Amino acid sequence: MAVRVFTLGPFQTNCMLIHDDAGGSECIIVDASFGPSPIVAEIRARSLRPVALVLTHAHVDHIAGVAEVRSAFPELPVLMHRAEASWLNDPVLNLSESMGMPVTAPGPDRLLDEGDVVRVGSTSWRVLHTPGHSPGGLTLVCDEAGVAIVGDTLFAGSIGRTDFPGSDHATLEQSIREKLYTLPGGTKVYPGHGPPTTIAREMMSNPYVRAR
Repeated sequence: MAVRVFTLGPFQTNCMLIHDDAGGSECIIVDASFGPSPIVAEIRARSLRPVALVLTHAHVDHIAGVAEVRSAFPELPVLMHRAEASWLNDPVLNLSESMGMPVTAPGPDRLLDEGDVVRVGSTSWRVLHTPGHSPGGLTLVCDEAGVAIVGDTLFAGSIGRTDFPGSDHATLEQSIREKLYTLPGGTKVYPGHGPPTTIAREMMSNPYVRAR
């Protein structure tokens, strides 16, 4: 299983391409920021077949490229947590209006809940609902690979902002402690911004949410 990170757009958003490195052609895209053409090009160069575009949450820097990706792959379903189902078509909720660049995006085509599974090739990714940064924040966990894709819930040495409409600091802390910090310490964490980290490293040294 390969996770390829593409850091895109003015907010340096980490968008990911996940595919079965054992030879399968299926792949999923996680988040689509401004200018997603490098992801599209990589899929075509590797002759991959995208089966889903999964959104960790619906803030503008994670959805601005959804329309372009769907233009390249018209049948590609957009998956996201049901708590933000209306945000793709609401520039106020997805924060693009306040930034002076109203953005809407196609979808969603499937709504996700805690415990749902997204499959790509021979791997399975279970969905954790990790709100706080936004109401519909989600994490994808591949237990067999020891990988978690956490969106803007947790960063290397930091946590997601909670000063946006719909954010809540106490809820974010609860998501981190009760959902992410219960994962094995060696789990590799891919955040929505910045470098990867591990659960053990953040439990020991994250200055905002330490393990109890």
